Amino acid sequence: MKIIVQKYGGSSVADVEKIKNVAAKIEKKIKDNLKLVVVVSAMGKTTDNLIKLAKEITSDAVPREMDMLLTTGEQVSASLLAIALNDIGVTSKSLNAFQAEIMTTADFNQARIKKLKTVKIKKLLKEYDAIIITGFQGITEEGEITTLGRGGSDTSAVALAAALKAKCEIYSDVAGIYTTDPRLHPEAKKLKYITYDEMLEMSSLGAKVLHSRSVEIAKKFGITIYCGSTFSDEEGSYVMKKNIEQPVVSGLSVMDNQTQVTLSSLPLDYTLVQKIFEKVAKEGLNVDMISVISNSGLNISFTIIEEKKSHIEKAITQLLKDMKDFNVHFQSGYTKISIVGIGMKSSSGVASKYFNALEKIPLKLVTTSEIKISCLVEERYKEKAVKSLVEAFDL
Repeated sequence: MKIIVQKYGGSSVADVEKIKNVAAKIEKKIKDNLKLVVVVSAMGKTTDNLIKLAKEITSDAVPREMDMLLTTGEQVSASLLAIALNDIGVTSKSLNAFQAEIMTTADFNQARIKKLKTVKIKKLLKEYDAIIITGFQGITEEGEITTLGRGGSDTSAVALAAALKAKCEIYSDVAGIYTTDPRLHPEAKKLKYITYDEMLEMSSLGAKVLHSRSVEIAKKFGITIYCGSTFSDEEGSYVMKKNIEQPVVSGLSVMDNQTQVTLSSLPLDYTLVQKIFEKVAKEGLNVDMISVISNSGLNISFTIIEEKKSHIEKAITQLLKDMKDFNVHFQSGYTKISIVGIGMKSSSGVASKYFNALEKIPLKLVTTSEIKISCLVEERYKEKAVKSLVEAFDL
C-alpha cells in the first residue's frame, strides 16, 4: 500500500467550488493506485474570523477556550471534503485530532506534537481511498483540544508523513517557494530546491510558505516536502537535505510590525542580562536581534513583534521593580529584512555586498549567523531595501 500525505491550505478549500476542485485532484491520485491521507486547513479566512469574534468579547481570552473555538474551522473543511469525495465515488472518511490520535503537549495555542498513533489510520486506509484529517490541532493525554500555532497544518502533514513513512505534498495558492514574497516583488524567482536549514531560517524570519516546526520535523526524519499550487499543474519546489542548485543566497524574508525595546542606564551587572532574558522566556515571549553594550552601565536592545509590547513591558517591570533610574524605551514601526543562503558559509564578500546595497538606508540593528544576515529598518525604507537587495543578489 503506497501512501501519500497531502495538505491543502485555507485558500485551497475557501468555498464549495474549490473543495470540489481539491476532490478532483485527489481522485486523479487515487486512480494511480495510491492511498491518500489529506490534511486540511480551515476554509479561507475562517480562523481570522473566529479570532475576531473572540476579540469582540474580550482581548484576553483564556487560551484553552481559544483552542476549543479555533479547532472548529478545520472540522468543517474536513467533513465537506469527505462529502465531496464520497459524492464522486472516492471512498473517504474524515477524522478530527482526537479520532486520529494526534497527541500533543498541553501548551494551548502553541502545542507540539508528541506522538502519532497510526494503527487506526492504516487500518482505515485498507477500507477507504482517502482519510481526511483536520490540520493545526491535537489532543492531550487528558483529552484537551490544542492547536499548533498559525500555519500548524503544515506540521500536522509532515508529522503524519514521517509517522506513515510517506511522501509529503503541501498545496496552496502559490506555485512553490520564491526567493522573496511575489506580492512584495513581482519579479521574484521560483526556487526548485531549497535546504531544510535555509527554509527554517526563512520561515522564522517572516516567510509564510511553511510552518517552521514542519521543516524541523522534515529535517529530523529526512522527509522531502513538495510545495505546489492547488490550482495549476506547474512544477513547484522541493525542501530537502541538499540544494542541488547551490546559490550563495537563496532568498529574502521580510517581517513587519517590529518594535525595538531598549533598556538603558542599567548597572554594570552581567547577571542582569541573563535574568532579563530568562524572565522573558518564562513568559513565553520571543525576542530577536539582541544587542548588549557596556560603558559605564549596561544598555540592552532587542526586537519583539509589536503586539507583544505590553507583555514585555509587564515582565520587565516585574523583574526590575526594586531597581531605580533605569529607562525602558519602545520604538515601533520597524521591519526586519533578512537574506538567507547555505552558500554564505563558504563564500566571501556577502556582507560587503549586503551593506553596499543598503548604504543609503539607516540600519538600526544587525544580526548574523552562518547562513543569514538580518537588519532592522524603518518601515518607510522597506520597499527600497528589498529592491536593492533583490538586485544585488539576483533574486
